[in-house]
Amino acid sequence: MSVPEGLLDEGVWFRVEAAGTAAAVRRTAERLATDLAMPEQRIAELSIVAAEAAGNLVKHALQGTILVRAVRTPEQAGVELIAIDSGPGMVDVAHSMGDGHSTAGSLGIGLGAILRQASRWDLHSLPGRGTVLAVQVWPEAPPPPFWAAGLTRPITGETVSGDAVAAREAGGRRQLLVCDGLGHGGLAAAASREAVRVFRQTAAASPAAVVEALHRSLGHTRGAALAVAELDADAALVRYAGMGNIAGTVFHPDGSRRGMISMPGIAGHQRRQIREYEYPLSPGAVVVMHSDGLVDRWNPADYPGLLTRSPEVIAGTLLRDAGTRRDDAGVLVARLP
Repeated sequence: MSVPEGLLDEGVWFRVEAAGTAAAVRRTAERLATDLAMPEQRIAELSIVAAEAAGNLVKHALQGTILVRAVRTPEQAGVELIAIDSGPGMVDVAHSMGDGHSTAGSLGIGLGAILRQASRWDLHSLPGRGTVLAVQVWPEAPPPPFWAAGLTRPITGETVSGDAVAAREAGGRRQLLVCDGLGHGGLAAAASREAVRVFRQTAAASPAAVVEALHRSLGHTRGAALAVAELDADAALVRYAGMGNIAGTVFHPDGSRRGMISMPGIAGHQRRQIREYEYPLSPGAVVVMHSDGLVDRWNPADYPGLLTRSPEVIAGTLLRDAGTRRDDAGVLVARLP
């Protein structure tokens, strides 16, 4: 069976509340791995990971969801699962990872089995808030951890999201894009996908120049709000240029935060002068960008240890707690190695 349309791009979300959905997660992961030509042994191990991750949500969690998607490098492709729930959370994460621990009368081997089969994993859990688990299964030795990761989710009732996120390294520049196509549904998604395509193909240039190129390319679409950030470790700076309602924030290890400025406008249609701003980037700082499908009133102090976790886990936590179901949502998180 072929992979469902879109699975190789944004991935597929499942709301996991029953055993039947958990089985669908496993089958989808297996189909994706087959299309990616992963070895049979790794597909079998991925099947265990998917079944246990989804089964844990059915048995233990509140409001559990899982994203199944491809992850790629120029050398190989693997499968990533991101499992998100709203409780009950783990009091002692290290103890919960040991075989034999259970809170629902099962054997308690699910999390341990996941971690043994995975190429890479990370999680964050708080009692009363829930758990976010990110797991990758690669056919061979895993690549270094990704420096940026993002998630998108459609508004309730739609099957595609009008938000899109992307990261690239071009000409020595590490750059991020968050795009929010106007409205919802297929036309909004088409605008954002065109922005991602142009972003990936545009020659290395400053964020302001990239935003200008995106503006010129979106005239035949519905238009979008979008922003481009560049993380420059040598200069210890973030360079940022945006049009419309895209939020960007730098979170520093000392607990301080700095919001970044986007100018009014609609890429492809209404443009004022595009301005580029610079912000300090301290070692270990985390850059978060998101559409207006997430609120920005969350407080990192309420999530001890979260900003030290992987970009995937940070993005999943923010999507869960700051995302709204009344709009498309897109969030992108980056931390330089």
